[in-house]
Amino acid sequence: MGEMKQPVFKTLTLDAIVGGGQTIGTLADGKKAFVWGGLPRETVTIQLTKSRSRLVEGTVTNIETPARDRISPKDPDSYLSTSPWQIMTFEAEQHYKASLIEEAFELHNIVLPEPIDIYSDGKQYEYRNKIEYSFWFDTETNSLSLAFFRRGTHGKIPIDHTSLANPAITSLSKVILETLNTMNIEGRALKTLLIRCNVKGETAWQLYVKDEDFPTDELLEKVSSAFVRGEVIFSNPKSPASIITKRLGVKGSASLSDTILGVPFSYATEGFFQINLPVYEQALVDMKRWVEKDAPLTDLYSGVGTIGLTIAEGLVTLVEVNEHAVNEMNNNIAALGKTQHAKAILAASENALDYITNDGTIIVDPPRAGLHEAVIETLLKAKPKRIIYLSCNPVTQARDVALLAAEYGIRAHKGYNFFPRTPHIEHLVVLDLLPDVAV
Repeated sequence: MGEMKQPVFKTLTLDAIVGGGQTIGTLADGKKAFVWGGLPRETVTIQLTKSRSRLVEGTVTNIETPARDRISPKDPDSYLSTSPWQIMTFEAEQHYKASLIEEAFELHNIVLPEPIDIYSDGKQYEYRNKIEYSFWFDTETNSLSLAFFRRGTHGKIPIDHTSLANPAITSLSKVILETLNTMNIEGRALKTLLIRCNVKGETAWQLYVKDEDFPTDELLEKVSSAFVRGEVIFSNPKSPASIITKRLGVKGSASLSDTILGVPFSYATEGFFQINLPVYEQALVDMKRWVEKDAPLTDLYSGVGTIGLTIAEGLVTLVEVNEHAVNEMNNNIAALGKTQHAKAILAASENALDYITNDGTIIVDPPRAGLHEAVIETLLKAKPKRIIYLSCNPVTQARDVALLAAEYGIRAHKGYNFFPRTPHIEHLVVLDLLPDVAV
């Protein structure tokens, strides 16, 4: 899809929100338009950002007829980058998320057995315990600002804060930014700033830089010590991603830790950990209801083990492809004294098929691409009595459930609003082996 070289504006009426979170409409020439910043039934003017033969993408520049559900975004300059659904009431957001789940399953001719309930703890902002900032350098004032990438482009938007971040993250980001400015650091020396916090408000940070000669010791000395861990990391400038090439310096030694359903976990600053713990805990409570006390549990795509290590009643096998996550998982297993009951396997789930057996419960929490076809084939052959499937993408989950429907029926399902003010949805489906399927 080609990016627009010159500004092009179009006016249209929008029809419906689609799976990616955009709102779709039809231009006068018949092309479908996928739009950010608009709501169904609104007449808007959009600036095209991408165009090809049958469809375009764009962002709203003017609203001629606003929808009843429209509200003013809390972050008017940057909401499209972080949380494009700030423009609707929370009630509307909950409705659209339920509708998108239902539509995803209807595409595969699956009727969910109960109305779709989207759980939320009601906290719409300041819920994120992890934020990754980029940087903007103003050549006129010779000063840095925090920044996010503009949605759909390579451009950046300078920001002061994001309303999604835990206040502890916002406070620390300002301290680090002020320090970088007093040191006269230019934007070309930096990649990103990653900050995490736990439920207690304790923080850890990593600054990714492009030069091994960065004044690491000076920065670590000047930044306030009111954090658990701070690091400066050299990241290969030939890669656009913030990857760890070399750790240049560290202040503090401990890792962050949190408890999930009373179970303590420690995790690295750069490691994977859930973003919205209160809502995640509710999902775990709901999943635990479907775990048989004496049955072994296999947890595929297990991350650092926060599902299997919290809800397993007996033996649990945890399969994860990321080496760093498995190291953290083994540390947590040891700290919990569960070495006799929990086993971590370093492997892709599709390469650990021997752990899918018919004598226990299988938990899957795959990435957005959904289950690997080899995992689905093995589930259909092994026929475990129950599959508990938590998904961050109902579209691929519905596809997978349709493939499993030859042997399984939906026992229960529930949605979770892990990421308020964004289009992202989590959905839990509990699948039970059909009663007439021979094992």
